Amino acid sequence: MSEQPDDAELAEFRKRAAAWIAANRPADPGFKLPQTFLEVESKRQFEFLRQWQARLYAAGLLGFDVPREYGGQGVSPAKKQIVSELCSEHQTPFMVNLIALQWAGPTILAYGTEEQKKRDIPRILSADDIWCQGFSEPEAGSDLASLATRAQRTQDGYLVTGHKVWTTLAHFAQHMILLARTDPDAHKYQGLSYFLFPMGSQGVTIQPLTKMTGEGGFNQVIFDDAPMPADCILGSEGQGWQIAMSTLMLERGAAEQSARHRTASLFAQLNRIVELARATPRVGRRAIDDPVIADRIAQLTIEAHAIAYGAVRGEVPSLNQERPMALPLMNKIVSSEWNQRLTDLACDILGPAAALWVDDPNAPDGGMWPRAFMNSFGMTIGGGTSQILRNIIGERVLGLPKSK
Repeated sequence: MSEQPDDAELAEFRKRAAAWIAANRPADPGFKLPQTFLEVESKRQFEFLRQWQARLYAAGLLGFDVPREYGGQGVSPAKKQIVSELCSEHQTPFMVNLIALQWAGPTILAYGTEEQKKRDIPRILSADDIWCQGFSEPEAGSDLASLATRAQRTQDGYLVTGHKVWTTLAHFAQHMILLARTDPDAHKYQGLSYFLFPMGSQGVTIQPLTKMTGEGGFNQVIFDDAPMPADCILGSEGQGWQIAMSTLMLERGAAEQSARHRTASLFAQLNRIVELARATPRVGRRAIDDPVIADRIAQLTIEAHAIAYGAVRGEVPSLNQERPMALPLMNKIVSSEWNQRLTDLACDILGPAAALWVDDPNAPDGGMWPRAFMNSFGMTIGGGTSQILRNIIGERVLGLPKSK
């Protein structure tokens, strides 16, 4: 049973956590840092971020919603929310092992054996083991159930053959949550299995992909009879689609309080946009004095409050009984598209200066805004494109007929 801290305890915890984060927030390392976990390309970027997560965990500020027997704090997620808010306020680095913390870890907790949970969860929290996700394939993106990667049973385990793409952090990962076909003769949804694949296996080739920003982070992974022990399976053979849908719900924001965690940074970003508009000259006045710019900022502010209140509503069971997945799925769409419009507005505020890239000494804010705008497209694609998610909401939440 999780502990339920009272208001006084939470207030004291916030005070202590704020003091620790303020005192231990990493200084500028002197090199370009990625803006999200999707752009981690160099070893020094990775190690900088990994060490920050390890320090947070060692300080007792990570793993609040994980039972103690698996390396967590075993307390109310309310403290997790407090740390998330404080990290946003202090603009700390992000958690590099996000795929494991938010998707792989909770999936293992839900479906894993005791051995798998005790082995993997503590090393996820400490960032000793990094995880990537092996779902999408070149011919199976939107239609994930059509994937062709095969895990063929052998006497000692499995041999994996196939091709995964858009595999974030594969070049640093020790493990992959892998969806592969174990029964090619079964219905496409029933012949899939879910694995905790060891990335150090022979027969694995990782090829980096370069995005339009010139940054890496994405990869494609090719398996050529890569061996995998039998105990790497999560759940049972044929259960892969069910488990994968649980992971995708986590990726799309359905985890408890994850929507509130995402909204914690919205207002910090808005404040930066307001500061940018106040500091940017435009035809003899400030950009914020332009009524069109001011109106766009106001609209984004209204929507940020709506996203935040929607996240709070999502935590009240009685308000979500009829359609429990509606708010989490909608939050993923609106928050990712909100971020894209926010960064687009920043580029409009900058005007011609938005054409200056990160290596230009005259680029405002180090060129972060045009870079953020281009990187924002990854968030409206990852976890299912906005178009796919709208179909899912229509068909699975609202019960509308499938489009033809």
